[in-house]
Amino acid sequence: MTTATIALDIDATITAIVNVHGASARARAQTGVNNVARRWTAAEGDATAFQTFCTDHFVADDEQLARLLSRFETALEQIHGHLYEMRRNLRRWSDLRGDDFPRVDDLLATFDPAPDFSEQVYRQRLAFIGLLNFHRPDLSTMLSSGASWSIDEWAQARIAQAFSARIPVSLNDKAREVGHSCQQWVATFHVPVGRMIDAKGKRWFEPDRKLIAHWLIREEIKSCYNDPAGIDKQRALAWVMARHIDGSIPKSVMDGTATGDWNPQHNTLSGTAEIAGSGGGTGASSASTPVSAQLGLARYERWLEQFALAREFDAHYPECPTAIARKFELAREIPEADVERLIVELLSHPARQSLTRLLRDRVGRDLESFDVYFDDIAEKRSGEEMNAAVFRLFPDEKSFERQLPQVLRGLGFPADKAEFLGTRIRVEIAKGAGHAMRPALTEYGAWLRTSRLDTEFGWDGFDTAMHELGHNIEQLCSTNFVPRPALRGVPNTACTEAFAFLYQSLAKQVLGLTDAASQARAFTTDAVQTALAACQIAGPSLMELRVWRWLYAHPDANATDLRQQVLSSADDIWNQFYAPHFGADPYRLTAAYQHMIAHPLYLADYTLGHIISHQIRSAMRGRDTAAETMRICSLGRLTPRLWMQKAVGSPVAIDSLMRDAEAGCAQG
Repeated sequence: MTTATIALDIDATITAIVNVHGASARARAQTGVNNVARRWTAAEGDATAFQTFCTDHFVADDEQLARLLSRFETALEQIHGHLYEMRRNLRRWSDLRGDDFPRVDDLLATFDPAPDFSEQVYRQRLAFIGLLNFHRPDLSTMLSSGASWSIDEWAQARIAQAFSARIPVSLNDKAREVGHSCQQWVATFHVPVGRMIDAKGKRWFEPDRKLIAHWLIREEIKSCYNDPAGIDKQRALAWVMARHIDGSIPKSVMDGTATGDWNPQHNTLSGTAEIAGSGGGTGASSASTPVSAQLGLARYERWLEQFALAREFDAHYPECPTAIARKFELAREIPEADVERLIVELLSHPARQSLTRLLRDRVGRDLESFDVYFDDIAEKRSGEEMNAAVFRLFPDEKSFERQLPQVLRGLGFPADKAEFLGTRIRVEIAKGAGHAMRPALTEYGAWLRTSRLDTEFGWDGFDTAMHELGHNIEQLCSTNFVPRPALRGVPNTACTEAFAFLYQSLAKQVLGLTDAASQARAFTTDAVQTALAACQIAGPSLMELRVWRWLYAHPDANATDLRQQVLSSADDIWNQFYAPHFGADPYRLTAAYQHMIAHPLYLADYTLGHIISHQIRSAMRGRDTAAETMRICSLGRLTPRLWMQKAVGSPVAIDSLMRDAEAGCAQG
């Protein structure tokens, strides 16, 4: 890509436009010409070519400008939409279980049919016409002025914002490779726990059982609260998590060559082993030896790959020259300081004392650090009971897919909307954690990816599916019902997470496991659970942000340095915000989340999503949940602040969540 700049006479160009269209065009001409000048290089032509282009393509008439907006909407909808659908389909073999084709699937998943798209829209002048005629506001302008804009003005802004940095093909290629490599590393990081023993020598799993880190290890910890002996399993699994975090899992455990029992607390392997049946037994061992060959720094090497990639992008975004700035200013559209303030307010809120007392009462003992994952205060049933309840209605994922229209009718959607939405969702089983993929064009449907047990759907798969269903409902509504194509979607991922959490909270209702009394208490119960979940993920969110700041302050750090900083930051945040409630944390659980490797700087969207979800649910009280879902998801891609103002009448804030959680704690 030619990046050489040339001297441009901007003032003369603006004057030339004013001479053609009159003084009323000056303000727009100044903005548009300067926008074009920032991206114009020698490859586009000399100063004369620049002036000629701007003069010839400036649209002054309002009616013609409206026509131009419509043209751009259609053009970008088709270009981006079909490219997205192509990429989405090419990823499916890499994303889903079964039908693996080693090396070929990775190649298809990373194939990009338009790797130089961000350059070609400039080379072929499309971007320059958009930037010349449509205002491209920064976040500060959107926050200060966006509330007064019309739908058409918002559409113009989103069209102009579609033309951003000119990224070299080689960097786009590298981004795909690094991103896919890190995501696949995470998706395939299943820790074998079949040889794990607790402190008393008991095995808890079948010999071939594996758990994806960190998600399913966390879920197994959460599943133990109804088992009188479950705390031994929880402690052992928390040590498995600790070994995943610091990279000290034995290589022989990960590759399946270990023949003895693995004690994750002491990180030792026994010399002999006696295979135990499911759910019990003792691994016989006369001697245990410390592990010498460990996984080491692989996790942090991949984190550094993501950081190195981000630094290569920095030079192409002078207005947002760090990954942190791009995440908050461009992707999230909430200032970094505002998000950090919300997280700290949440973690420091006095209501956490009430939450701690409630947890201690429910657990029936002093809290330990892994109790930070406990958030289902309403659940009294065992995992077997929950699996059976799911099996009665949805034996497998395809039966869930077939019944989606019925599920949505049961949640209050009118029959026609339930049919429209439910028949446009395909349910599949992912290799890694669950996820949802939106349609980019109205003629396509949404994809729901979840997990399952070997012989049935199971509670974990169904619970995840309900979370992803919330995403899908938002995706379909915000694709099909928004006022203009340029405004498709919601403001950011936190907003879609809000609906994912909302519909996940309705999972037991779908199974018919809530009676009238429990439904009456569902709001305050959900407030408590949402507050617990928000506080749990807030620490990792804050830790990740601070580690990225540290990386930018120490750009030459190696993987050893990074690991030490992550562990140190995890300790600092735990000691400040969690130790008063849960005691010491020898495991460094705030560093467990694998999103940090696969999806950098994403975690805060979960925290924000919990907060926003409760605000939305609070505003929906006494209203039709389905109707409100469709209304809010049809507002369009405004800023989160304005979107929330229109959705619930206030910006993003923790007040209602913590107030309602405190009330829920008072009910016991």
